[in-house]
Amino acid sequence: MSPLKRRRPSNFQRAADGSMTLIEHIYELRSRLAKACLAIVIGTAVAYFFAERVQAFVVQPYCDFAQAHSVTEACRMNVVGVLDAFMLQLKIALYLGLAISAPVWLYQLWAFVAPGLHRHERRYTYAFAAVATPLFAAGMWLGFELVSRSIPIFLSLTPDLQLTLDITGYFDFVTLVMVVFGLGLQLPLLVLMLNFAGVLSARRMLSWWRPAVLVMFIFAALVTPTPDPFGMTILALAIAALYFAAVGVAFLNDARRARRAAREGVGDDEASPIEPVEPIEPVSPVDAPLWGVHGDPDSERKA
Repeated sequence: MSPLKRRRPSNFQRAADGSMTLIEHIYELRSRLAKACLAIVIGTAVAYFFAERVQAFVVQPYCDFAQAHSVTEACRMNVVGVLDAFMLQLKIALYLGLAISAPVWLYQLWAFVAPGLHRHERRYTYAFAAVATPLFAAGMWLGFELVSRSIPIFLSLTPDLQLTLDITGYFDFVTLVMVVFGLGLQLPLLVLMLNFAGVLSARRMLSWWRPAVLVMFIFAALVTPTPDPFGMTILALAIAALYFAAVGVAFLNDARRARRAAREGVGDDEASPIEPVEPIEPVSPVDAPLWGVHGDPDSERKA
């Protein structure tokens, strides 16, 4: 019976140990990009059948206001261009396709980057990704709730005018608020990543809470598309609450790191101590042979 062939290392193992060539890395990147794009295209094609329902859900706050303040019960919105309705459906399908295919293209991205990370860095990345996803979803939900409650306030400021909104502009406005709120809730998580990387300590993060809160309000004022102070305040308060929660987690992480340093004598981000090397005594030059000074002993014996 022939001996079993040795199993070849996977691309992940070869990329981790540095045995892959540059051309192989480029081929792997091309392959993973092709798989990610194919997953997005398939997700977009499937999501196109649900685009109309998503559009009705996003437009519902305006429709509720229009039906409450209008004689007609129809919810009418303008379409400026011939292809605007189709492009809006395609845009919604693309957004949904990105969300549906996220496990595939995120895995392809992670599989290409992970070999360059250490084992503990991969573990931290799993944890942060697990936290970032619900935070982004919560931020989008918060943004949509804010838009749903602020649209009647803004539209009621002009009671003497007949309003008919552009559906493309309305959808872009709502999705922009949702994405901004989703990204805004990621800022405290980025600060916590700096703590786990050893760049910021928990005490320093707590001592900076005043300028941090000021920066949060400035950031919320710049990125919030609504001109009212309510959206800015809600976003800033949500980021501030998450920031103080991140400070609490940072204190726990610093305490864990201190216990480990006391137990092992080495911190997470410190190099192991190098044992001192005993100095080497200087070696004296080799003595010249006797016959180099006193002549050849054999010749003296013969003499």
